[in-house]
Formats: sequence, C-alpha cells, structure tokens
Amino acid sequence: MNPKQLQEMMEKAQEMQRQMHEKMKQVVAEASAGGGAVSAKVNGQKEVLSVTISPELVQSGDLEMLQDMVVAAVNSAGRKAEEAMQSQLGGMLGGMGLPPGLI
Repeated sequence: MNPKQLQEMMEKAQEMQRQMHEKMKQVVAEASAGGGAVSAKVNGQKEVLSVTISPELVQSGDLEMLQDMVVAAVNSAGRKAEEAMQSQLGGMLGGMGLPPGLI
C-alpha cells in the first residue's frame, strides 16, 4: 500500500467516524416503567435527554419506588438506543468486512 492509498483510507475512516457520531446523536430511544408513570429518553451517545414522572407518582410519597422506576426506565431506554445503534451501524460497517459482533 502506497502512502497515497494509506492517506485516502485514513480520510475515509475519519469521515465514517464523523458520520457515526452524527448518527449516534440522532438516535433517540424512549422507554417507560410503572405502566407509563415514568418515562425516559436516551440518545445513541447514551445521554439521558429527558425523564418524565407522573405527578401522581410524586404525590404518593414512595421515594424508593420512584427511584426504582426512574432507573428501570433509563436502563430500558439505554438498551433500546444501543440496539438501534447496533442496527444502524451494522449496515454502515457491514461493507468493511468486519466480523459479526465486532461493533
């Protein structure tokens, strides 16, 4: 491989990394717990975008249950975001000849 080919390959890899980063920002997954009493949104970068809590749940005063539901909703949304990312990136990286499960 000559230096020009190596440079082109590096530029292509950097562009793919930029595209992947942009896709990660765009993926948003939502999940809820407690029959919808708590919901959470997480993006593909595993950032929590929002948490919504039913006022009735807050008024119940059961802090431990509220905490458990927030954790459950955030974790579930995170798993959904991860699955969405795997699906999207799998198609994007599939053409590179990487073995399954590497991404």
